[in-house]
Amino acid sequence: MNREKIKKIISNLIIQARTMLNKIPKEVKRISVFIFILTILCCFIVVCVKESQKQKYVEYNGKNLNENKYPGYKELIDKLQEEHPNWTFTLFYTKLDWEEVIENEGHKDNTEYPTNLIPDSSKYPEDWKCEIDKDKTFDNGTWLCASDKAIKYQMDSRNILNNENIFQFAELKYVEAAQTKEGIYEITEGSFLEGDSISEALIQAGKNANLDPYFIASRLIQEQGRNGTILSRGCEYNDAIVYNPFNIHAKGNSQQEIIQNAAQYAYEEGWDSLEKALIGGVEFLKEGYINVGQNTLYLQKFDVVNQDESLYTHQYMQNLLAPQSEANNMKGIYEASNTVDAPLNFIIPLYENMPEEVSER
Repeated sequence: MNREKIKKIISNLIIQARTMLNKIPKEVKRISVFIFILTILCCFIVVCVKESQKQKYVEYNGKNLNENKYPGYKELIDKLQEEHPNWTFTLFYTKLDWEEVIENEGHKDNTEYPTNLIPDSSKYPEDWKCEIDKDKTFDNGTWLCASDKAIKYQMDSRNILNNENIFQFAELKYVEAAQTKEGIYEITEGSFLEGDSISEALIQAGKNANLDPYFIASRLIQEQGRNGTILSRGCEYNDAIVYNPFNIHAKGNSQQEIIQNAAQYAYEEGWDSLEKALIGGVEFLKEGYINVGQNTLYLQKFDVVNQDESLYTHQYMQNLLAPQSEANNMKGIYEASNTVDAPLNFIIPLYENMPEEVSER
C-alpha cells in the first residue's frame, strides 16, 4: 500500500470521527469532559498518595529534620557530627508507624519462631521476657522470646545515636583506606580467622563486593565465636564435609536441627571448603541483604525496608542484641586502626508518630 492510499484512509477516518462527534448531544459532551477531568484528577491523587507513602533517603544537612515530627533526633545527630566532622548522616524516612512496627516485630500466638530473642540471663530485666511465652526457651534452649518493651528499647534510634552504639547505623560499604589489615588483625587475633592470608582475603572480599570487611569479620565472629563452631570447622552432611561460617539458614528449636538446616544449605551451595563458604557467604549477604536496602546492622536485624515489597520477614538473625554487639566489635576495629574518623556514612531510620519520650530499658 503506497503513502497516498494510507493518507486517504487516515483522512477518511478523521472525517468519520468528526461526523460522529458532531452527532453527540452537547449535554453528553459536557458530561464526558467532566468524567474525563474527574478521572485524571483521581489518578493524580492516587499518584500523590503513593508518592507520599514511599520510603525515601535524604542527606542530613543540619536543617532538614522536622524536630516536632521526629523529636529528639537532631540534637543527638548534631553532637555526633560535631565530634566527627568527616562523618555524614542519611535520614531514612521509613513511612512506618512506630506502634505498628513494634506490633509486627513482637511475638504472636500463631507463630512458631519468635522474630526476636534475648539470652536467658538475669542480666536483663524481667519485663524483657515475651508476654506470651514467659520462660519458654527457644533455639538451643538458652534463648527467650523478647517482649515489646525490649524491642522498643533496641529499635528506638535515639538510643543508638551515641558513640557507643552508632555503628549499628554505619553503611556497610567499602571505604578506601578506612578498613585496613591492621584492623582485621585486631578483631581476628586469637580467633579461627587469625592469619595473614585470611586477613588479606577478607579485605579483598570486601573490596570486590563493596562491603565493609570489618563488618564481614565481625559478623563471622558474632556467628561462630572466637574459636569457631562445627559449621566453621567442617560439618558432615550426606557423606560430605561442608562449611557455613555465616550460619545461613541456621534455625530451629534444637542444636541438632539448627546444624542440620545450616549444613543442608551449605551442601546445596557446594561449600566444601572454608574459602568457598566465605566467598559464598559474602555474596549471600550482598545479594540477599545489601542489594535490597538492608545495608546496616540495624536494617539486617529489623526489616523496615520496603524495597522488596515486604516488611518484617527478611531478617538475618533472631538475636535482638546482635546489632549492638556487632556494632561494638566494629567500633573497636575502627578505633584500633585509627580510622574511626574516616568519611563514614550512617543511615538513621525515622518512624512516624514517635513518642517524645525515648524508649527506656
